[in-house]
Amino acid sequence: MPNYTGMCSMTTGVEETVVIIVGAGPSGLATAACLHQLSIPYIILEREDCIASLFNKKTYNRLHLHLAKNFCHLPHLPFPASFPTYAPIAQFLEYLDDYASCFKINPRFCNRVKFAKYEEDEEKWKAEAEVVGGGVKRYEGRFLVVATGETSDVFIPEVDGLSEFKGEVIHSTEYKSGEGYENKKVLVVGSGNSGMEIALDLSNYGATTSIVVRSPVHILSRWSFNLGLKLQKIIPMHLVDSFLVLVNNIIFGDLTRYGIQRPQGGPIAGKVRYGKYPIVDMGTTEKIKSSEIRVLPALKSINGGGYEVVFENGRFYQFDVILFATGFKRSTHLWLQGGDCLLNNDGLPKPMYPNHWKGENGLYCAGLARRGLYGAGMDAQNIAQHIFKLI
Repeated sequence: MPNYTGMCSMTTGVEETVVIIVGAGPSGLATAACLHQLSIPYIILEREDCIASLFNKKTYNRLHLHLAKNFCHLPHLPFPASFPTYAPIAQFLEYLDDYASCFKINPRFCNRVKFAKYEEDEEKWKAEAEVVGGGVKRYEGRFLVVATGETSDVFIPEVDGLSEFKGEVIHSTEYKSGEGYENKKVLVVGSGNSGMEIALDLSNYGATTSIVVRSPVHILSRWSFNLGLKLQKIIPMHLVDSFLVLVNNIIFGDLTRYGIQRPQGGPIAGKVRYGKYPIVDMGTTEKIKSSEIRVLPALKSINGGGYEVVFENGRFYQFDVILFATGFKRSTHLWLQGGDCLLNNDGLPKPMYPNHWKGENGLYCAGLARRGLYGAGMDAQNIAQHIFKLI
């Protein structure tokens, strides 16, 4: 297995290629592999010192892929048959390392892109990257692919008084396991898949755990969600959603009594149209129903510079730890000039699916349509085929 850590380019000057890819996460790797298959030269720039830094450095220990492996492999290389249906994080990282080796992907690590602009008179993209350790590297290419991912920059919302909280404040990317949190009062802010599973992990380790569930969410069993993804290929989406809602109402019952509301739209429709993933239950729901995990409404403030947290319903409780599982923002707008045709200020595509991956002047994006690893792979294939037709 190759070791990518510490392979940081320190050279200066201008390096020319056909395609510049920014980001060496799964989306960037998939794009590189698809270009490799078509013998299209490219350079892939990565600000960290390894591929897939989110998975390598910022995930919790118990993480497994929530979708079956046939929905998660990247183009041209399925998961090994020996892998379980739901691969643990260690095996997924092994797969990504093997993927990079298979397609001879060698990112320029420790290159943080600070500037990229299309020069119309030269018909090429010019990018500048700050090299960790000093220096600036310049790159030029006919095409530019933004593959920096949906999860590029940690987001913690502003909460009145948070800076004066006396306990520990962390983001979910810093969390590894509930070991060390036994008997502590922990508040998890955010009820996406990471927040729900981290709350479960904390409870399993003996923490007194609460979770903020601010908005309605769909909670699905893992097997039913994977079945739904298969069914949507052969029957209309609204029928799949009706099936999933019915089945999971039977499985979990009415969760409104526990502070969890269900959205009006269906779970698949929400994922496809708005990029809002349903919660794949790993055992958290049972803990909520047994009162081992308490559901609370949105935060309002931290009271008096202590340990007391005030909620929107006016109630307040004391906590030793606040863990924000509040997701990510994107900083593409800080370095990309002339990308307004493709990306909004939050770094997500403006064009609607399925045309979200293609902009103007040879600008593309991969893995930003909130369609998971499968969607990133489809973007990569579309981009490579489109470039192949143009050169």
